[in-house]
Amino acid sequence: MIARAHTVAFEGVEARHVEVQCAVTPGLPAFSIVGLPDKAVSEARDRVRTALNAMSIALPSKRITINLSPADMPKEGSHFDLPIALALLAALEIVPPDAVETTTSLGELSLDGALVPVNGALPAAMAAAEEDRTLLCPAASGAEAAWVGATQVIAAERLSDMVRHLTGQAPLTPAEPGEVCESVQGRNLRDVKGQERAKRALEIAAAGRHHLMMVGTPGSGKSMLAARIPTILPPLTAPEALETSMIHSLSGLLDEGGISRTRPFREPHHTASMAAIVGGGRNAKPGEISLAHNGVLFMDEFPEFPRTVLETLRQPIETGEVMVARANAHVKYPCRFMLVAAANPCKCGYLSDPSRACARVPQCGEDYLGRISGPLMDRFDLRIEVPPVAFTDLDLPASGDSSAQVAERVAAARAVQASRFAEAGPTRLNADAEGARLEEIATPDAQGRDLLTRVAERFGLSARGYHRVLRVARTIADLDASEDVRHPHVAEAVSYRLSTVSEN
Repeated sequence: MIARAHTVAFEGVEARHVEVQCAVTPGLPAFSIVGLPDKAVSEARDRVRTALNAMSIALPSKRITINLSPADMPKEGSHFDLPIALALLAALEIVPPDAVETTTSLGELSLDGALVPVNGALPAAMAAAEEDRTLLCPAASGAEAAWVGATQVIAAERLSDMVRHLTGQAPLTPAEPGEVCESVQGRNLRDVKGQERAKRALEIAAAGRHHLMMVGTPGSGKSMLAARIPTILPPLTAPEALETSMIHSLSGLLDEGGISRTRPFREPHHTASMAAIVGGGRNAKPGEISLAHNGVLFMDEFPEFPRTVLETLRQPIETGEVMVARANAHVKYPCRFMLVAAANPCKCGYLSDPSRACARVPQCGEDYLGRISGPLMDRFDLRIEVPPVAFTDLDLPASGDSSAQVAERVAAARAVQASRFAEAGPTRLNADAEGARLEEIATPDAQGRDLLTRVAERFGLSARGYHRVLRVARTIADLDASEDVRHPHVAEAVSYRLSTVSEN
């Protein structure tokens, strides 16, 4: 008799179906696992044997063969423990084979039979829903997996609890979706003294998911401004939360028993490798750009990142996805993020202060920002200078709008865009608009068109730069609750594009 259980193998955010076949046949006692298992999967036989022994279940003195089909697909991870154990229990007729065959399972076994949470419960639940199967998983992964909603999720603390459920002795209650409340309180945009133009740029960037470059002397408030971006962003919608959490689930970042509606805010250090930023390494894991999907990627000390790392951002910024190609894996990850970069104007940081600048001014500034290539700089929709704030201004009372007030305007602008692009497929925000659709929604009035034409001719805007100005102008019009893009909207968008920030 051959018993079958079902599980998944992960290729990026996709969960591929794997059939776990178990045969118990006469012969010399042995327990073998075939089907391209990695070291963690091969070691499952010892964990399964000991866990069953803890339940007072002795394996027969026969040959036990586990086959992971399809046999030519690499199998990686400890989540194969539970399906292997269930297939073996079904082959021994301890649990009904039919009950096991109608489920998809994943989970790691400890030596005492407890089920240990594993990465990827959310994509596994999606795969189970597509095949109309029930998902069996550890209790700590249940709230995460139940978010799918299209399939029943049974979560247990121990293998013995799962056995009693499958035999009908003590049925388990299906898991309920859990939500983690991550507070972004404590930081307020009003805390930033001065920098009104920078605050305005943050609002525009957040409303349309436009990429932003900030250049200023050390201590001018660039990092302080960036840290307050999460306070003005609207929460993730249910589809966005599912998309983002699938990536985080594969990376093991959902460890609180649920899913958060707070948008990701990733801030890698400038010593991060290319694999850490774009993805790769062992098993072609997602990088920071994918972990920031539907959120913000803040890269402080932008020119200090290796140039090869910076150049890898160019294609993902345009396409919203990244292909991680390795010798043994080709994996695609989504990465629609808002890039916020901060940089000093030069190596010493005081290019504009004659009393503190180094002897290489202005050449040091050109060399320093020259590390950012022209094509990459061209992809920033908004470029602003963040001037230093006088220490006498720090004692002034807080001014400007609070994060809550700005967040309300941002949410209203995003609601307009959601309605506008409701039937436009992957296009959700103004930053995604292109082609005929962009011309339809962002064509300015006569004065605005004339201004944009003169600017394009005078400053040699690329076709990409021209379209990015239109997108920003459309976002400014949305914040202004205007159906049409008018001359003032174009003028403001152009002012951010033609900042004195070097383009090299």
